Amino acid sequence: MSDRDPETVNTGKSLLNTQLMLKYMKINLYLLLIVILFTACSPGRSDNYNRGSLSGKGSSTFSQWRGGGRSGVYYEPDLMHEWPKEGPALIWSVKDLPRGFSSVSVANNMIYLTGLKDTLDYIIALNKNGSKKWEAPIGPAWMDSFPDSRSTPTVEGERVYVTSGKGHIAAFNSITGEEIWNFNGIRRFEGRLGTWGCAESPLIVDDKVIFSPSGEKTAVVALNKLTGETVWKSESLRDTAAYVSPLLIEEGGRKLVIAVTSTFVVVLDAANGEILCSSNYAAVKSERSLANWLGGPYTTIITPLYRKRKIFISGGYDHTGAMYTLSDDSRSLTLDWTNEVLDIHHGGAVLVDGYIYGSNWINNSMGRWCCLDWSTGETMFEHNWRTKGSVISSGGMLYILEERSGWVAMVKASPEGFNLINEFRVKEGSGPYWAHPVINDGILFIRHGDALCTYDISQTSGQSNMNFSLSGAKNGKKDVAEAQLERSYK
Repeated sequence: MSDRDPETVNTGKSLLNTQLMLKYMKINLYLLLIVILFTACSPGRSDNYNRGSLSGKGSSTFSQWRGGGRSGVYYEPDLMHEWPKEGPALIWSVKDLPRGFSSVSVANNMIYLTGLKDTLDYIIALNKNGSKKWEAPIGPAWMDSFPDSRSTPTVEGERVYVTSGKGHIAAFNSITGEEIWNFNGIRRFEGRLGTWGCAESPLIVDDKVIFSPSGEKTAVVALNKLTGETVWKSESLRDTAAYVSPLLIEEGGRKLVIAVTSTFVVVLDAANGEILCSSNYAAVKSERSLANWLGGPYTTIITPLYRKRKIFISGGYDHTGAMYTLSDDSRSLTLDWTNEVLDIHHGGAVLVDGYIYGSNWINNSMGRWCCLDWSTGETMFEHNWRTKGSVISSGGMLYILEERSGWVAMVKASPEGFNLINEFRVKEGSGPYWAHPVINDGILFIRHGDALCTYDISQTSGQSNMNFSLSGAKNGKKDVAEAQLERSYK
């Protein structure tokens, strides 16, 4: 028999448990402080950096052009590292949509895109099985050259914002399709469009919608997102609008907008529209581009990349790519380096682990895939895979869509070379493959003209037997993980 008092033993155990609990609480507190400090000190984050990642683990009510932070990088933790030989399983496809070059936005249990019908651009909302929920006219389309719709809808809760090819800007109820406000932004602000019209996807900043009409009266404007009324107008740069969707960043506790006109890259204070600085990008090493076409240096399409006060911008037609540094007070831009290999036509670029990936312009039907060092601008590789196209990224992989024949590839992002893992071809639809791919909760969305295809690229592909209705859409393989799309909206 023990000569120890049971009450004393129990008290000792209780004290020990209390000490252990306090120890674990202390460790957890330290970890929490580290996370808070890391978040607070992380430089150059966009206000919307993680918005637009629409998996079940994040927001399901916000979506925009090229995902979170408009970076083209999607945060998807459970994607396949290699596709089947025949490509990922088709979940469903829809044909006979209004034609468009716009990407999709996925939010509110729906899929949003734009398309051309007759002479009007429309916004279309699809149910999660591809059937049509609603559609509504935005405004006159651009009919002069490559007339299909351009703008990717920006969804925020119960409102969705979009532009037409002739420069109408509008807000709709994202659930019902009811028009909230709509007006001709080019006419109201006396803007000036380029050869291919308005291709802008509106940017949300707090209670404002940002739009870039250019022209003699202003360069960039902010609208009240509830009413469409003008909040501020920047000064004019007396320029023509480019084809670029603006970017939101945050530095020094201040929200800034990076916009691009035909001539300038511009940084504005998002609160009041003050132009803090600008630089004549069109004039940077423009000789080769001017030799090809006089409009070359003035035709910029891609949204710039941003990280830690560095801005990368690129245009096609042999116009050099350029890296700028934004000063600590955000009042000046300094040209750091240029690179004449990666002149991106309109397929976008991504920044992955310190390297820029995209395709260059050899001519209007040809381009190569390139990698640059973010810090130095050094060309790491230039590789000939089919032709130029668009690129997005997730989990260290590049997902690229070449624009001529619809080949989609998974490529390991590495400066060592173009490491092709798998490829497959999307044959549905017509016209050039100019709509950028989108990834949402393990589903790859490929839009081609009047068609939209969805592919299961999750690691759990084919492992679910849940019933999933595909009415209104063309079914892919019956044994695929059809519940994958259902899961993305829970």
